[in-house]
Amino acid sequence: MTRSRTRRDLWSDGLGRSATRSIQVLAVVALAVVVVYAAVSLRLLVVPLLIATFVAAAASPMVAWLARLGLPRGVAAWVTLLAGLAVLGGLGWLVGSAVRDQWDELRRGAVEGLERLQRFLTEGPLGLTDRQLDEARASLGELLSGARWQAGAITGATLVAEVITGIFLGLVLLFFLLKDGRRIWDFVKGFLPDRHATRYDRIADGSVVVLGGYVRGTAIIATVDAVVIGAALAVLGVPLALPLAVVVFVGAFVPLVGATVAGAVAALIALVSNGLVTALIVVAVVVAVNQIEGDVLAPVVLGRSLSLHPLAILLALTAGTILAGIIGAILAVPVAAVAWTVVKVWREQDAGQAPPESEPQSSEAELPS
Repeated sequence: MTRSRTRRDLWSDGLGRSATRSIQVLAVVALAVVVVYAAVSLRLLVVPLLIATFVAAAASPMVAWLARLGLPRGVAAWVTLLAGLAVLGGLGWLVGSAVRDQWDELRRGAVEGLERLQRFLTEGPLGLTDRQLDEARASLGELLSGARWQAGAITGATLVAEVITGIFLGLVLLFFLLKDGRRIWDFVKGFLPDRHATRYDRIADGSVVVLGGYVRGTAIIATVDAVVIGAALAVLGVPLALPLAVVVFVGAFVPLVGATVAGAVAALIALVSNGLVTALIVVAVVVAVNQIEGDVLAPVVLGRSLSLHPLAILLALTAGTILAGIIGAILAVPVAAVAWTVVKVWREQDAGQAPPESEPQSSEAELPS
C-alpha cells in the first residue's frame, strides 16, 4: 500500500505532472508524424482529395445558387464543373496559340540573347575565353546525356502518369463533393462522438468559409497580377506575354514567393528577347505589383479568411515544400489556415465564447447539402 502511494506521489508532484504532459505531447507528435508519412506515401490519393476539397469549397456558392434556381443538385454540380473545365480549356487553347504564333520570334530573340551573353562573358569583366565556354558546353552536354539525366527522364515520365491519374481522380472527387458534400460530412461525423456534434458542424462550416474565401480571394489577386503584368509585357513587346501572364497567375497561389519567381521568369524572357532595359522595366513592374498586392489587395480581398501571421505562413510554406515540393507549397497555407480555424473553434467553444468570426452567416457558407 505504501509502495503504491509512493508511486502515485511520484506522478502527482510538479515533475510528475510535467513528465505526464511531455509523454502526451510526444504521443501527439508521433501520431502527427505517422499521419504526415502516410499522407506523403499516399500522395496520389491525398493531393487530388485536398485540391478537390479546396475547389469545392470555393465553388459551393455557385452550386447552391443554381440549386436555388430549381436545378437538381447533381445537375448544378455538373454545370459548375463543366463551366470550370470550359474556362480552363479556353485558357489553355489561348496559351497554346500564343506559344505557336510567337515561337519563332522567341527563338530568334533567344539566339540573339545568347550571343550577347557570350560576348559579355568573353569581352566583359569576367574575361573568359572561347575555349572555356566550349568546355563548359561540352560538360553540360555530358551531364544531360548521362545516366543520372536518363533516370530523371524516367522519373519525369512516371510523374506525368501520376499527374494524369491525379487529375481524373480529382475531377471525380470534385463532382461528388459538389453534389453530396453535406451527406459525405454527415457520414464522416457519424464516426465521431455525438456529444461534440455541434462543435464538429461549426468546425466544418468554418473550414468551408476559410477555404472558399482563401481560394476565391487568391484567384482574384492572381487575376489582377496576371492582367497588369501581362499588359505590361504586351506593351513592351515581350514575346509570350499571355503564357507568361498565366505563369504569373499560377505562381500567385504560392504565397510570399510564387509571384516573385513568376515575375523573375518574365524578366528573364524579356532580357533574352528584348534586352536589358526592357528587363529592368519588367522587374520594376513586378516589384510594384507585389507591393500593391501585399499592402492593398491581400488585406482587402482576403480579409479575415487568412488570419495567419507571415511567420506562420513562411513556416507552413517551408514545411509543405520539404514534404511535397511545389504541390506542398501550394497546399500548405490553406491547410494551416484550416488547422488554425479548428483550434480557434475548439478553444472558443471550451471557453464558452461566441462562434468564431469565420462562422457562416448565410446558407452559401455552409457545406453543400
